[in-house]
Amino acid sequence: MSPLHIGTAGWSISSAAAHHFPSAGSHLQRYGRVLNSVEINSSFYRPHQPATYARWAASVPDDFRFSVKLPRRITHELRLQDCWQELDKFLGEVAQLENKLGCLLIQLPPSLRFDEGVAAQFFQQLRQRYQAMLACEARHPSWFDAPATALLQKHVITRVRADPPAGQPGKHVPTTDLAYIRLHGSPKIYYSDYSAAFLDALATELHAHATQGSWCIFDNTAAGAALLNALKLADKVGLP
Repeated sequence: MSPLHIGTAGWSISSAAAHHFPSAGSHLQRYGRVLNSVEINSSFYRPHQPATYARWAASVPDDFRFSVKLPRRITHELRLQDCWQELDKFLGEVAQLENKLGCLLIQLPPSLRFDEGVAAQFFQQLRQRYQAMLACEARHPSWFDAPATALLQKHVITRVRADPPAGQPGKHVPTTDLAYIRLHGSPKIYYSDYSAAFLDALATELHAHATQGSWCIFDNTAAGAALLNALKLADKVGLP
């Protein structure tokens, strides 16, 4: 069984966290010797060459895993429709990560209301092309109703548990056995540090309930809190 995947959005190493990492190598090489996973968010804003993904894959240990966010061209501009050319291009690029590609992240805009026909076609097309873990972070309340839950379950797509839970009207309802937790920082999104008590409770929960292969990504990167939070959580859950 694969371990829990704990990491950050991006692999920049701040001066405050540098002493936790080896001094030699690129930031990714140094990061990959300490943490076992990372989320690539830059793919949302711009494409990366296949050779870039191949270089990143070669920079990390065999058991390291990447999660890669789908381009905003697909999710925010085309809004999941008539995007098959863009999807094939993206999948061709990330394929260079080979077995180190652990998950694809679908983050949807807050304005995108659940349309069962559109969503069903998109998920079907995506599943035909990619059979491993998919995670969906929807941010319109309609994506948390029963029809959306059923569709995510049908296509084995993990509903992201986000903090703060944008758009989610009530308690988190999982859609697969795996978890994908994205911690954006609270109360100040992208900035706030998570307390020791929060990390203790999360570690206890992950020990008790998280299926091996689940993810926890810290996205509170703006002031450097994410990396220190990820290190503390990895230590608390006993990751090597």
